[in-house]
Amino acid sequence: MEDKRLIKVTGKGNLKVKPDVTRITITLEGCYKVYEESLRRSSEDTESLKDVLEGLGFKREDVKTLSFNVNTKRESYQTKTGNWKERFVGYEFRHVMKVEFDSDNARLGKVLYALANAEKITPEFWLSYTVKDKEASKNELLGKAVEDAKAKAVVLSKAAGVKLKQIQSIDYSWGEIDFECSPISEHFRNQSMMMCKESGSYDVNVEPDDIEVSDTVTVTWEIG
Repeated sequence: MEDKRLIKVTGKGNLKVKPDVTRITITLEGCYKVYEESLRRSSEDTESLKDVLEGLGFKREDVKTLSFNVNTKRESYQTKTGNWKERFVGYEFRHVMKVEFDSDNARLGKVLYALANAEKITPEFWLSYTVKDKEASKNELLGKAVEDAKAKAVVLSKAAGVKLKQIQSIDYSWGEIDFECSPISEHFRNQSMMMCKESGSYDVNVEPDDIEVSDTVTVTWEIG
């Protein structure tokens, strides 16, 4: 049986998506001598954060943990004889969370103000944007990549004097696509205090640029 003649082409899809979801990533940190105390304070600070956000209309379950760890913290010091040694400082916790909502600068200003002026906690937080319907954007992106592969295959087959026949395979990486942009890269703990303050809110006027994403698909055709 004669082997099939094949042509394999990789197509690239590019897409610009308007972000419609605001994401605030929040970090709580602390260091205490006793491990159990570090865990307890982490739990208390997290509940205080949820109290703040609940007062702004969020549900407590809207606060999602991205990462949590407790590590031993040590510091270097120099002895009287000039030697360097390490000593135990405590157990340091780091809890990273996120909260998302439909993009709204008025609501964003209230959230930033509440976080920057929270009484019981001193969180670090930064702003980014994403899209609500990621699957629809991924599907559109894949469609564009397949269209690009087909257009290239038509050009190549015509130049080679052959005809495209049935598709034999379509290979896709299935990797994660990052639908996120960060127009302001710095943490807000200090920067937010520079914004205008009015009635428990900051005057925020942020219009994020479109999120640009790309992906590839490899399509194999039989040729004749």
